[in-house]
Amino acid sequence: MRTHGTPGARGLRRTVLVGAQVLLLAGCAGTRAAPEHASPTPERPSSAAASGARGAPGAPGERAVPAAGPEATAARIPSLGPRTRARLPSDTRQALVVTGRSVDSNRASAVLYERVAAKGWLPVAGPWPARNALLGWTTHHRADDLRSPSGVYTLTDAGGRDPDPGTRLPYDRDPVYGDSGTGFEGEPLDGSFDHVVAIDYNRVPGSPPQDRRRPMGADRGGGIWLHVDHGGPTQGCVALPKPRLRTLMRRLNPALHPVVVMGAGPVLAK
Repeated sequence: MRTHGTPGARGLRRTVLVGAQVLLLAGCAGTRAAPEHASPTPERPSSAAASGARGAPGAPGERAVPAAGPEATAARIPSLGPRTRARLPSDTRQALVVTGRSVDSNRASAVLYERVAAKGWLPVAGPWPARNALLGWTTHHRADDLRSPSGVYTLTDAGGRDPDPGTRLPYDRDPVYGDSGTGFEGEPLDGSFDHVVAIDYNRVPGSPPQDRRRPMGADRGGGIWLHVDHGGPTQGCVALPKPRLRTLMRRLNPALHPVVVMGAGPVLAK
């Protein structure tokens, strides 16, 4: 069941049927033998412009975002350098900044910022502990590289096995957002996908998180989500403790055009 996350009554958007009973995307969770889930949606021809990817600083093959202009840089997000700030969309008023400890680290910190007209960017939630891919970050993500894609990406769609926690994003509830097995450190993966927010890297914004269309091609990976921390590194996603993820989902507002800015601290500082 996919609903629009608006205050008050939530309208039914779509029911997504999948053949698999266990969902484990190549970019998510933490086992090495994780296939992408099944989806009835056919692949589309490759098109970077449809992917929703805002691109990593200096990443080849991903479209640039127009500079946000003087208003966005008046009160800056302190951890972001000029190259990264230039990739913030001009209409964005919410930015979740996920800063990795180093290029090769799978530990990070997440802070949610909101842009207020008179004051500029202000932190409104966090810092929260976060995890990313086993081998760290990359500015040119490829399938199965066990690194999270660094860049600026829109956040447009959510879902999960559990009921909608109160997000204003469209929410796709389905029991196939279940997971089993163990992660890289032997931790159980159960509950990892109780709630997820799709990161618009190599996917079609406006579709459920399960949608398998890869506009830049399957070799560039996909299925990169914000999901529940299972206690170990991911395959490419960013994981937050469940209470923090629920807080974030309730705060995200499509009217503010939210994005995630994610990568190693030294890269984001450029």
